[in-house]
Formats: sequence, structure tokens, C-alpha cells
Amino acid sequence: MAACLWLLACVPAMAQRTEGDRAAASGAYDAEVAVRNQTDGERNSAFGRALAQVLANATGDRGAAQQPGVRDELSKAKGYVASYDYRQDEGFSSNGSPSFQTTLVVRFKRDDVDGLIQMLGLPSWPMPRPKPVLWLGIDDGSGPRLVALAQVNAARAVLDQAKQRGYALGLPSGSAAEQAAVGAIWRGDTAAIASLSKRYSPPMQLVGKLQRGAGGWVADWIFVDKGKVLSKWQTKHPDARRAMAGGADGAADALFKRYAKAGSGGPPGRYRVRILGIDSADDYLRLSGYLEGISIVKRVTPVSAMPDVLELDLELATGIANFAKYADRGEVLSTVVTDIRDQDDDGEPAAPQVATFRLDG
Repeated sequence: MAACLWLLACVPAMAQRTEGDRAAASGAYDAEVAVRNQTDGERNSAFGRALAQVLANATGDRGAAQQPGVRDELSKAKGYVASYDYRQDEGFSSNGSPSFQTTLVVRFKRDDVDGLIQMLGLPSWPMPRPKPVLWLGIDDGSGPRLVALAQVNAARAVLDQAKQRGYALGLPSGSAAEQAAVGAIWRGDTAAIASLSKRYSPPMQLVGKLQRGAGGWVADWIFVDKGKVLSKWQTKHPDARRAMAGGADGAADALFKRYAKAGSGGPPGRYRVRILGIDSADDYLRLSGYLEGISIVKRVTPVSAMPDVLELDLELATGIANFAKYADRGEVLSTVVTDIRDQDDDGEPAAPQVATFRLDG
């Protein structure tokens, strides 16, 4: 692997993989997932995995798929798809014989995905996103060397992983002064690296040193933003490329933590709702089954019942406005009113009315 890293560095970047007109993901709202075949069932399952990947890219949160309400939408991923293609990737098995992997390339509807993020109240890392400079030193046994533009393929794993996380990394040009900076990388001298990076924009640096360790490769990382260290971490793996890719993940996590904006739609909590159109036990059972199937609804507590009207307390993982958006997409509930405020005698806002919905059908 050591020899391979620097052998790749000597190969022109365009020769690494000739895309031509081959399908490939090209943005934060595109995703690539491996599939076993091209059947409808396999493709629809892959759409869910692809949407999870896109939500991680679009929000910046790699745990987005585990947030309340997301699981239900992953099962409906086909409705968010704009187009898709298949690609055959050729490789080699462990015994050296050729092998082929089918990849599904999915392009999602950006407006629909953004609407889903807003509806579920997911926090997001806004776009356009910065392009930090990657200062990476690799010691494959012959001493540490800087990975610059001329050795772009040696850093392909971390550059590609950054794209998977919805942002990009740049490389230094590789001047004599920059080549000499590998010593500062090895010492963790972020001030020296930041000084060299003044010619680049933005003032963010991902500083990493990759070297052999017990059982494989070890990479130590530091992420710096405007001279301030935001995060330090270490990645280990028998495969140097996997250890290297961890740098992109750590930088994305640091940027998300620093720049993510809270989701809209209100805070999680308990909300009083009024449901109109409850005329029978069957209506109640239909409503109960519907609410139990919405993952942003954590608990339902009946409060009172009158002819045609039922009041409930809903404990929500997001705000009532997001619940209303969710309800309006289906065929069970429709919104009558969520949060209309009147003025009292002093001209001050009065308490909001109870959120009201109507049982449809």
C-alpha cells in the first residue's frame, strides 16, 4: 500500500478513472450506492440508502438518517428521485481475477429534499460551503512528504470522501516553502501552516499526518478555522485509504458543529391539538393508528372528547408547524389552524390558539 500511494501520485489525475459519459454523482443531491442487480426491488431499497446519503450531504449531519421522522421518508425515497442511472465498475478480486460492481447513481429533486429537511426540522450546514486547504503529510517508510497538487491521486481517498460529505478540499500548489512545511505538519505546528495558507481562501486548514502504525496506518488530524483549532482526532485502519478518508469526515463534523443552523418549525415539546371530524370509534382508531405511525410523534395523551371534537397532547420531536406540514402531505389529517395570535386589550400578542386539524375521508 505504501508504494501504491506514491505510485498513484505519479499518475496524471485524469488517468485514475476515465468517466467519459459514465454515470457519476456530481453534487450534494446526488448519491451512488452499490446494488446486487437491476431489479425493481433492489433499486427501490437502494433509493432509501441513497436518500439517507443525500440527507447527510445536504444537512452536513452524518447522523441525519437517525433523526425522528426520517426513517418513514426513506421508505418513500422513490418519490424524491429526479433520475437514475447504472454504472459498471471493474475491479479485481483477492485472487487477482476481474470482478464487476454495479452502482446505482441517483439524482434527487433538490427542492423536494430541501422541503423534507424543513418539514422534519433537521439542522443544516448552509451552502455554498467553504473549501478548506488539505495539508497532508505521508510517511510510507522513506520519510514524510507533502501531498500537493502534483500528487493529487495520493490524496484521492480523502478528497472523494469530502465530496461524499457535501463539500470539497483543496491542495497546496507544492512550492519549495510548502514542501518544507511537512516538518510543521509532523510537529502539529498549526500556526506555521496557517501562515503558509494565507495565499489561499478560505482561512481553513485540515492538517494531517499519515504513517504506519501497529496493525496498519494511523492518521492524526487537526482542523483549523481562522487560526483557531476546532477539532483534533485520529483515524486508524489497515487500509491507508480508509485511514485517510477519516480526515474528511472529521473536518465535516467540525464544520457542521460550528456552522449548522437549527431547523425551522419550532422546538420539540408537548403541544395541544384539536381534531375535528371524530364521529365514531372507527374514526378514533384510524387517527390513533396514523399518529402511531409518525415517528416525530413520541407520545399521544388524550385530554378531552366532545361530539365531533377530540383534544390531545402530542409530544413531538419537532415543532407543531413541522407536524402540520407532515399532516398536510397525507390523506388523514388536514390543517385548520396552527398558531394564530390575536391582540389583547393592551395591544400585546395573546396566547396562541390550540392547533386544530380535521380528520379527512
